[in-house]
Amino acid sequence: MTLTAGPEPVRPGGSALRTSTHHPESAPGGSALRTDTHHPGSAPGGSALRTPAHHPQLAHPTHPADPPAAERPGGPWATWSPCTPRDCLPARAATGRWRLARRLVVLLGVLALAVPLVPGAAVLGPRVLGPVLRVLHRAVLAAAGVRLVVHGAPLAPADGRGALVVADHTSWIDVPALGAIGPVTMLAKREVRDWPLIGTLAARTGTLFVHREGLSRLPGTVAATAAALRAGALVGVFPEATTWCGATGGTYRRAPFQAAIDAGAPVRPVTISITTPDGRPTTAAAFVGTQTLGDTVGRVLRLPGLVCEVGVGELIEPDAGDRRALAARARDGVRAPSGTGGERPAPEDGAGTRREAGGAGITLVTDDVPGPRGDHTDAARRRRRDERRARPHR
Repeated sequence: MTLTAGPEPVRPGGSALRTSTHHPESAPGGSALRTDTHHPGSAPGGSALRTPAHHPQLAHPTHPADPPAAERPGGPWATWSPCTPRDCLPARAATGRWRLARRLVVLLGVLALAVPLVPGAAVLGPRVLGPVLRVLHRAVLAAAGVRLVVHGAPLAPADGRGALVVADHTSWIDVPALGAIGPVTMLAKREVRDWPLIGTLAARTGTLFVHREGLSRLPGTVAATAAALRAGALVGVFPEATTWCGATGGTYRRAPFQAAIDAGAPVRPVTISITTPDGRPTTAAAFVGTQTLGDTVGRVLRLPGLVCEVGVGELIEPDAGDRRALAARARDGVRAPSGTGGERPAPEDGAGTRREAGGAGITLVTDDVPGPRGDHTDAARRRRRDERRARPHR
């Protein structure tokens, strides 16, 4: 389903998209210093920085060194990320002002439409609120020039249970991307509640707010999350507790996984990757450091377009009483180098895919995983249509 006209073609030069190239020769587990191009011939321990000729502004690394947890500011329990705009983001392009203005008008229009729609749909119950929120989240992505590509199974378990939806957190795009494919109740930091308009809408949609620095309130948050899971909700959480640029990731907090264990709910790992329209990874949409929400939204709106690729992984059943092991399995599922996470091999022509001629919309790439009864996605409709055509005529 295409929601709006597609982003403009990428223009040579002057792009604000920052990309990097990964080589298999890099150290196992990922280097703490990510560069634009890693060359195996560099000296051991060196940073191996090399600037592409066509992007001289990319002379610095895309990710700073990551010190051990014991050496981080505030100690190992503090919410912390080494990512900063200076270290991780590309230089802002001088072009794109008209694109920014045009998209900003459309985006504000979507938010204005959400103000009366969300409370009204909430009164009518989840059967109405869920579809309304999915449409609004898709409209937000389309207004920003972001095309959504979805791989894998539906978010919801086929047996109707709730699930803890887990992903790494890089950009503000992550939240509407999850909301566009399922009725996800987000676990968000308390500060979001105070954001103009967005905080009000988040509260109306049932968002669970957590005090990240108030450990005394953590048991209450875990209990509220477990209650939502028992009620059959999909609870979305970013266990890193803050944003990273995407070149590497942080440690997973284990409290959300205790909620899954208490509720007997499975964990659904989800991989979210943001790329340029031609498929190269980019940090341009990262929301890091001292950036404000307005800064990062404005950066995205200036760009010719982005692709947000969402890979939905297999369910992970909770290990009774072992939240550490469950968090580790979820992290491995989110950061898997193949399968539903990481880079995907190109599918065979016509094999379970639907491609659009361009544009900011949604492309569903099914992996032949049956969805639950009542699945009304485009993939499910095509599956039912093919089944009808295959029936013998009487």
